[in-house]
Amino acid sequence: MPNFAIPFDASSVQPASRTLLPAGSYVGHIVHTEFRPTKNGLGKYLLVELEVLDGEYAGRRLYDRINLVNPNPTAQQIAEQTLAAICHAVGKVQVISSEELHHIPLTVEIRVEPAKGGYEESNSVKRYSARGSAGPATSAVPAPRPAPSAPAVAPAPAAGVPWKRRT
Repeated sequence: MPNFAIPFDASSVQPASRTLLPAGSYVGHIVHTEFRPTKNGLGKYLLVELEVLDGEYAGRRLYDRINLVNPNPTAQQIAEQTLAAICHAVGKVQVISSEELHHIPLTVEIRVEPAKGGYEESNSVKRYSARGSAGPATSAVPAPRPAPSAPAVAPAPAAGVPWKRRT
């Protein structure tokens, strides 16, 4: 068992008390990644450690698990889509090492997961996007904007097709 170099007196240190981050979007960056085996030993996930960069919660850490090697093809597909979103968000669409994704600001949208299965409420990553972006990072190339002289009126819906407003 490891010994401390000097005795540690816990009476002089306030115990850590972590509160959850409120659901929302935060500017952060990846500070550490590492592959770990899944609980059942049949796959591997990429543990992603993120740090909030600004605002009231600067310095706080968040974690995500990306199940990149999994016998369930749906789980693996979701993981690949998540990794692709990170890559697009940081502007690196082809990577050899997860370290290429470190220390590049991106927007992380988190949610609060309710208590479940004996575990307390927790934060989880909902999506990754480019810094300053409100939606998911799905393309490194921004969509073209209509010319300034184009009318701002939407076309009439086709007959028999319910019209949905695009946001």
